[in-house]
Amino acid sequence: MKYLYIAIFSLLFFACEPVGNQAINHESLDSITFTNPILAGDYPDPSLFREGDTYYMTHSSFEYYPGLLIWKSKDLVNWTPVTHALHEYVGSVWAPDFIKHGEKYYIYFPAAGSNWVVTAAHPEGPWSAPVDLKVGHIDPGHVVAEDGTRYLHLSGGHAVQLTDDGLATAGEVKKVYDGWQFPEEWSVECFCLEAPKLTKLNDYYYLTSAEGGTAGPATSHMVVSARSKNALGPWENSPYNPVVHTQSKEDRWWSTGHGTLVDDTQGNWWIMFHGYEKDYHTLGRQTLMQPITWTEDDWYKLPENATITGKIEQPPAENNDAPLQRSDDFSGDTLGIQWQFFKEYNPQRFELTGESLKLKARGNTPADSSPLLVNPGHHAYELTTEVRIDDGAKAGLILFYNENAFAGVAMDGQRQYVYRSDRGEIRQKENQIGNRFYLKLVNDQHEVNTFVSSDGENWQKSPLSMEVSGLHHNVFGEFLSLRVGLFAAGEGEVEFFNFEYKPL
Repeated sequence: MKYLYIAIFSLLFFACEPVGNQAINHESLDSITFTNPILAGDYPDPSLFREGDTYYMTHSSFEYYPGLLIWKSKDLVNWTPVTHALHEYVGSVWAPDFIKHGEKYYIYFPAAGSNWVVTAAHPEGPWSAPVDLKVGHIDPGHVVAEDGTRYLHLSGGHAVQLTDDGLATAGEVKKVYDGWQFPEEWSVECFCLEAPKLTKLNDYYYLTSAEGGTAGPATSHMVVSARSKNALGPWENSPYNPVVHTQSKEDRWWSTGHGTLVDDTQGNWWIMFHGYEKDYHTLGRQTLMQPITWTEDDWYKLPENATITGKIEQPPAENNDAPLQRSDDFSGDTLGIQWQFFKEYNPQRFELTGESLKLKARGNTPADSSPLLVNPGHHAYELTTEVRIDDGAKAGLILFYNENAFAGVAMDGQRQYVYRSDRGEIRQKENQIGNRFYLKLVNDQHEVNTFVSSDGENWQKSPLSMEVSGLHHNVFGEFLSLRVGLFAAGEGEVEFFNFEYKPL
């Protein structure tokens, strides 16, 4: 299906075919290109590695559970969601490190003031319960020294030794790296030395870090590089720093940073990182990729005239046949991989019937209902669903950032409602349809309208429209994104049929 991807703030127009979440341009069999983002939507802090001809990746999952969604790919561009590695709530999950050591797979991640690890015999699971390493700082980065000793590098240029099994620390946290000092006149959020990712190649360990802060000004974030012949340094900073950096607030991609290196099957090297899209901070930090080259004196850098927004020749192409699906007819016997609850995962709360999702009501409004959410990836989209409610229950479609920032539409047995976080619950006219009805929400480039219907064809529009461009981190904090989904509040049970997410 051909579509025209339009960036209203850019002069670039590409005729392209949707494959997964990114645009692939098939101009010729000899030159296949991709355009960023690799994963559209809130997929920040990418951590990935190659095993044979397959790549595996995960991201920060924050307050959304089940967490740590694992992806696999054959070409670094087309990605298939595989499983979630974390089902037990341990707090907001930040910047993970996904690695293989020996015959076991590990994901190290920070949450609730500590660092944790989950393990598996295969990336597709099953994954272990989380183990608390009882060590502070954030953004762990695993490395193995020449003598086989395992370490975690941590934020602020720190490191700590691990036990041989990687499931506990074996010493004190030490300062091992001071970072790279960028010019004082640069507009940044903070120094914030974070995201250490380690790559061993030939004689050197390469330490890839983030600096400048994750959000804030457009030019805040960056990727910097250093190298050493030892796993703990001393470190020599790259003469090509910063390797990745937004140059201006006129650029399409803001706050670009937090990079991980990976080589492809042909020996080419790439850097995967994230960035906010200008005017669309609501989508969160999206996964981006650029090629890197190696200099004669063994430093890596972006190629001359490198571009994030233009066409980039991609790695050897494969056709992944199972990209992420956001719509759901609930015909499966397990909850779709696209769904995550906010701040909880309780399998006892929902039931799949083969044609519907039954969800037990919780709380009174979207703020305390722990809504069930999907990660959107478009500037404009339409949501629809059919609903049946018990007496005393209330059901809705929601755009949800956090408990203080949301918008949506709902019905109970008496009335219909519009929710806007700055005004709370706004009562509309009486429910004249009954306990089975249809809901629709349209987000057209931050302008939101809501609708109800008795048959899914004839829609009654709410007179109250909303503008939601400010529902993002720079206003409300927490590094989240504006997700879409379902909520059930009040008492009793709500049954949802055929949730449809349609890009506009």
